[in-house]
Amino acid sequence: MCGIAGFASVGESHHGMEAVRAMVSDLARRGPDSEGIERWPRAVLGHRRLAIIDLSDAGRQPMLSEDGRLGLVFNGCVYNFQELRKELEKSGRRFRSHTDTEVLLQGYDAWGIDKLVSRLRGMFAFAIWDDRARRLTLVRDRLGVKPLIYAERGGEIAFASTVRALHEAGFGGDVSPEAMLEFFEFGWVSDDHAIYSGLHKVPAATIVEWENGQIRERCYWSPAEAGARKLSFDDAVEQTEQLLLEAVRLRLIADVPVGSLLSGGIDSALIAWALSKIGADLTLFTVATPGDPADESPAAAETARLLGVPHEVVELDPRRQPALEDVVAAYGEPFACSSALGMLQVCQAVKPKATVLLTGDGGDDVFLGYTHHAKYLQAQRVARLLPEAAASLWPAMRPAVSAIPALRRPVHLMDFAMLGLAGAARAHEGLQYHEQRGILGDRLRGLLLSHRNLRPTPGRTLLRDFLVYERRTRFVAEYMTKVDGAAMHYAIEARSPFLDQELWNFAASLPHELRLRGGELKAVLREIVRRRVGPHVASRRKQGFTIPVSNWLAGSWRPQLELAASESLLESEGWLVKGSFERALQEVRRENRAAQQLWSLVVLEGWMRAVRPARVGSRK
Repeated sequence: MCGIAGFASVGESHHGMEAVRAMVSDLARRGPDSEGIERWPRAVLGHRRLAIIDLSDAGRQPMLSEDGRLGLVFNGCVYNFQELRKELEKSGRRFRSHTDTEVLLQGYDAWGIDKLVSRLRGMFAFAIWDDRARRLTLVRDRLGVKPLIYAERGGEIAFASTVRALHEAGFGGDVSPEAMLEFFEFGWVSDDHAIYSGLHKVPAATIVEWENGQIRERCYWSPAEAGARKLSFDDAVEQTEQLLLEAVRLRLIADVPVGSLLSGGIDSALIAWALSKIGADLTLFTVATPGDPADESPAAAETARLLGVPHEVVELDPRRQPALEDVVAAYGEPFACSSALGMLQVCQAVKPKATVLLTGDGGDDVFLGYTHHAKYLQAQRVARLLPEAAASLWPAMRPAVSAIPALRRPVHLMDFAMLGLAGAARAHEGLQYHEQRGILGDRLRGLLLSHRNLRPTPGRTLLRDFLVYERRTRFVAEYMTKVDGAAMHYAIEARSPFLDQELWNFAASLPHELRLRGGELKAVLREIVRRRVGPHVASRRKQGFTIPVSNWLAGSWRPQLELAASESLLESEGWLVKGSFERALQEVRRENRAAQQLWSLVVLEGWMRAVRPARVGSRK
């Protein structure tokens, strides 16, 4: 895990070095162990290192080829690098380090970018400058675990691990209205936009090549189609077991302490089982929140007892609530996922004990562990029973049906069945909350959110369509961003076995009905837990690490809301109507609680103040 940055131009540049230095400085927390910058006549690469594999100076970056023609900066981990190294050594290649970074460099030189990427198993964002070809290549991993952002202007290109680093170096324009509209809807900005105009996020599974001012982009991978693999349920369970064991084993490669999170859920229980099965000697951490109804430490202790594995309880101090400033500092864009506060606390607590941390992220997404997955499968079945013409009649029928109290819940199911992905995408209430209260300012009026303007189609393939949509939106923009931002803020490398491409591709190829067998969420994983850990653990409901931001805004965080109401940049700059925060504050005082959407506004206001400190100070 590291921070990477760079710059290239069609001619010699006098400000490339200055820009890269600014970006590298901003990325310092992502790589506290060392800093490196290398320069060519038309390019500069910069790096902040968090040393994980080969801690010696031989692993420093940017890493150069022997002749200096190639330079590489890399963030992430290639788990099969030792296997690739042996292949390269057989062809006569010699290595100076024991890093996966050098395998990338030598592999590019030997095979070219496409053949190299096809061999990689891991999470990564890397850039290669080829001085002879005058070509900059940017690559992001298959699932978008690691971030990578770039900007083009006038024959120049710059890239960095975060939006903030690029903007600190002078790239990108003003705040993007389209990105702001997305934030008001979701509380995060998708990969289709960046919070600043003129910045672009490299999509997951994508290669971007810039050569002499021309840019090309291509996708190099997509997961298997559901149903591509025909297996019995038992065969699916057995093969998932083997793939999970291999994914866990690969993620233990490190020259620093490795730990694993053990919550009360089934995903972390499976990882703990896999660790015990392969005989790994590492610490399992349970984060306890004493007195909190969401405290999972008793359930985690039961899992550890059933598996016979030692674990360490790390108690969070109930007197120290996470601060809004932590969220603003950890994420390069405004980010209002409330569980990010919990992830930040977890990483801060674990950092003194481990530098690599195994997590359970991804299991719900590909093995279908969310309640809406079952709802969409049900709606899909309904849609296949209805005549195609029914979809065109539904908009006229819906108001009358929804007026009947007993039918309000089935109405949503029919929305999904009749409208397909368009109905699912409109299920968010973020933007609707702001529109109903008339608080969106002039800078957002008249703008249309693309997610709310998908073409309605009968939902006969709704679950398939939704999983594709979700993987390129919320999965990468919220789930992956949450973990990467929090872990890197405390210089931790987070690794999730469920994000292993081989395991993911296998699970994606299974029929939806098998993954939701008998209506059970995450049926394949639950069956493994039932067999290997215990039936009681397998039956636990998904809980998650909850943070009661609505209650905090009405209590200890109310001063943040009062500050926003007294001097709001969002209001003064035209994003919100004047007096919006004051009206929200009155509502909080009256009801003694705050809506979740208000938390998003407070985060956004805090972010605006952080990126425009001089302007705020001048108004005092």
